[in-house]
Formats: sequence, structure tokens, C-alpha cells
Amino acid sequence: MKEKNGPTMGTQRNGITKESLILSVDVGTTSIRCHVYDKTAHVRGSATAELVPLYPTTGHVELDPDALWKGFTSVVKGAVQDAGVQMGQMKALGISTQRATFTTWDRRTGVPFHNFITWQDLRAADLVKSWNRSCTMKAIHGVMKVLYFLTRQKRLLAASLVVFSTQHVTFRLVWALKHYKQVSQAADAGNCCFGTIDTWLLFKLTKGRTHATDYSNASSTGIFDAYQMCWSQSLCSLVSLPLSIFPKVENTGHEFGSTDPSIFGVSIPIMSVMADQQAAMFGECCYNVGDVKITMGTGTFMDINTGSRPHTSITVGWKIGSELVYLAEGNAADTGTAIRWAQALDLFSDVEDTSTMAYSVNDSDGVCFIPSFSGLQAPLNDPKACASFMGLKLSTTKCHLVRAILESVAFRNKQLYETMLAETNIPITKIRVDGGVSSNDFIVQLTADLFGRKVARYQHREMSCLGAAFVAGLAVGYWKTREELKKLHSAGDVFCPKGAAGDCAASQYTPILQSWERALRRSMYWYKQP
Repeated sequence: MKEKNGPTMGTQRNGITKESLILSVDVGTTSIRCHVYDKTAHVRGSATAELVPLYPTTGHVELDPDALWKGFTSVVKGAVQDAGVQMGQMKALGISTQRATFTTWDRRTGVPFHNFITWQDLRAADLVKSWNRSCTMKAIHGVMKVLYFLTRQKRLLAASLVVFSTQHVTFRLVWALKHYKQVSQAADAGNCCFGTIDTWLLFKLTKGRTHATDYSNASSTGIFDAYQMCWSQSLCSLVSLPLSIFPKVENTGHEFGSTDPSIFGVSIPIMSVMADQQAAMFGECCYNVGDVKITMGTGTFMDINTGSRPHTSITVGWKIGSELVYLAEGNAADTGTAIRWAQALDLFSDVEDTSTMAYSVNDSDGVCFIPSFSGLQAPLNDPKACASFMGLKLSTTKCHLVRAILESVAFRNKQLYETMLAETNIPITKIRVDGGVSSNDFIVQLTADLFGRKVARYQHREMSCLGAAFVAGLAVGYWKTREELKKLHSAGDVFCPKGAAGDCAASQYTPILQSWERALRRSMYWYKQP
């Protein structure tokens, strides 16, 4: 990337040079975290605020914009205070956010027209299903297959395989335009701004001077053409979305503006905006084709670096200078969600106990758990699937139930991994795991066994925050090269598959996996149309 020749890494105050630091915030699904990083990528100060989802009606999952803003500003101030430094020592700010969660707001006042509609929200499930089954989509698929056969352009192959998802912004935004009159009226008047969380934060932080996003966030909405690198005019025309509401798309490492001095007392350059999974990929230093990272947080997100070659399940990893990196991705919505649910039922008191509980029994006693509180994503794509336990017996104990839950996370990992390999046909070079659930040794070991490959876990666990910090730091010359970044990672744990190439462990789990897949099929299409 292009490096900036800035001043030395220090801030002058009364003739005394004070250390410069990098500020990074990650807005996740259930919390907002802020870290202050020094040159060694050591966390000097931290603060966390809880994000409380709102459930106004069945299937609707929202966030209060005011609560999110208060949480964001409080963690920034709290982390700087925790570090024992001054806000003026912050050389740059990086922002990582959960993806495909959006709101719309008044361009003049900045006041949101409605709460954030989150990526977990299912209000558009029936609309998505209707479109996927429509004659229009069948015709588009047919035409694109013919054009691909004639031209062999991968862009046309991708178009022939497009399937809409509830996790994409597309039809939730269509729903908002239809059901919130203020939104449609403002759009007609040219006074409506659409944005994912990053875009809205930029607008707030700059007092309305910046209405922008980056390529990683834009490509995660489902409305962005990752081949032509612009908002999809054809899709917007097809589903009647006005292009006037969309933000400008900038590079991932870019000077998006500076925070207004009234917010933090000083003006801090905002030098990176990044979608959380892409940020985690960058934080894991997965810079080479074939590098894989698996983030296990509220959901599981598996990404492989495909370099400059887009594939069918594509998203933009990052665009920095002239470098454009694509990722292929698969995800499962309910990972940490399922574990927190089990904790709320008192299956265990401390999450750290779950690995020991799972190892305390030889197997799950035939119990299968399907982690589908938010439906099933790739490769099954069924928003109507239900979460369930199957195979319960009088002999079933809490330990069996916990083991079944943890196994289900690794089983979904295997599904995503096999789908990714089939789609990309790219040799895997390395596999990294991160996210809160990755601290569970049982899940990571079983994942390594089922993959038949080594899986590494760095000591840094909050990679989204670190990745946004890395991009911001590179943009201002705080760090010079990516090789320097790789050396900043502390050694962690490496989980090797048991047996020769994992054969022993994998074959042992074959009948268990088959039972789980049967249970999975029985959980599908559970919820009927209203």
C-alpha cells in the first residue's frame, strides 16, 4: 500500500515528545470494544460496552442508534483513560463493524428514520423466498448460464448462481422503503441517507461531512457489484432501490475525515473503515492466496483469501492503494448464540467449563444439537429451520448436552470448509481461528480433526479490532510493512489432527456426523408461512 511519510511517532507537548498510539473500535453484534495499541501491537488500554438487541416482534432484531452512539463514544473515552494517556496522542482511528446491519436517516439533520435492522433480522424472509422462487430469478439464472457458456466470464457464472439471503441488506432495505413512509418520502426528495453501521458512524463522527463506506462493507450488503466495484445498478433497478441513498465507496485504508473536536476534545484522523470479518482476516495476517481464517463469535465466519480472482461466493477483503483482495466466505449464524443460550438454561455456569465437560464423557450419548436459532446459512440456506436437540434419552446428562452443542459448532465448520474447497478449488496454505468461541479447546481440536489439518490460534483473540488498527496504522506510517505486522503476533497454540492426517479421529466421527446430518434435515423447513 502507499505509505505516508509523516512525523516521528510522537506528539510534542511543552517540548516533551509523547508516544503516539493507534485507536481501534470494533462494533460487534453484542458488544462494542475499543483498544489502544502501541507500536508492538500491545493493548495499552481497553473498554467495552454491551449492545442490547431489541426484538419488537417475532423475527425482528434491531439496535437502538442512540444507544450504539453512546456506547461507541464511551468506549473510546474509556479506553484512552484506561491507557493513562491523552486523546491527543491518538495518531489514527480505525473502525471495524458488524456487517449488513443498516439504518436510514435524514441527510439534513442526521436523525435516523428507524432503528438499525440487524443482519440477524428475518422480516424479509418471505420476500427473499418469493424472489428466489420467482420466474424472474429463474429467467435471470437461465440467461446468465447461457451467456457464461458463450463467454466464460466468471461474473456471469456468479450471476447465474445468485441466491438472495435474509442476511443481505437487499430485501430488508426494500422492506424498510415499503413500510416506513418517512424513508420513501425522503428518498423521493433526495434527502435520505442509507448506511451500514460504519457509514452512520462516519456521518456522526464528522458531523455530516462524510457519507461514505469502504469496499469491504459495501460488498457485504448484497447490493454491490464486486466485479465492477460499484453499487449494482441492475439489482437496484430490479428491486426498486434508489441509487441516490447510497454512500460513496472508498478504499479500506483511506482518510475518511477526522472526528469533530466537539466529540473527543481533539480531531482524530479516521484512517480505516472495515467490515469485521475482513478486518479479522487482515488482523490474522492472512495476506496470501489460500490463507484461511475462521472467526467464531456470535456466528461463525470462514474466509479464504482468493487474491485478485473473484469466485462465486465473493466478497471484497480489502482495497488498499491499487491492491484489491477478494475473499470467498461461508457463515453459520448461531455459534456463540447457542453457547450463551445453553448458559442461560444453567447447563453450565462458566463458559470456560464447557470444554472440560465435553471431554468428561466419551461421546454425546447419541444426542444431536442443531444450532439454528436464526435459520441455516450456506450451504443449506433455510431461514425456516429451527434449533433443536434430537436423540435425548433418560441417560442423557448435562455433559452430553454440552458436548452435543460444542460438536455442532465443529460440524458446521466442516460443512463450511468442504463447501469453500469445492467452490474455490484453491490449495489451503494455513488456517487461523479467532473470536471468543475459539478459546474452547474442544471445538478447535475437533475442527482440526475433522479438517485433517493444523489449526493455529494466536494469543490475540479480538482480530477485527486489531485488523482495523493495522490498516489505519499502515495508512499513517505508524507501521511500515506487512512483514512488520506478522512479527507483532505473539505465539499461540497449534492444534494438530489426531492420527495420521486426521484419519483416525475423522473416521471415528463419521457415524456421528451422519446422525447429525439426519437431525439437521429434520430441523429444516420447520416454521410454516404465516
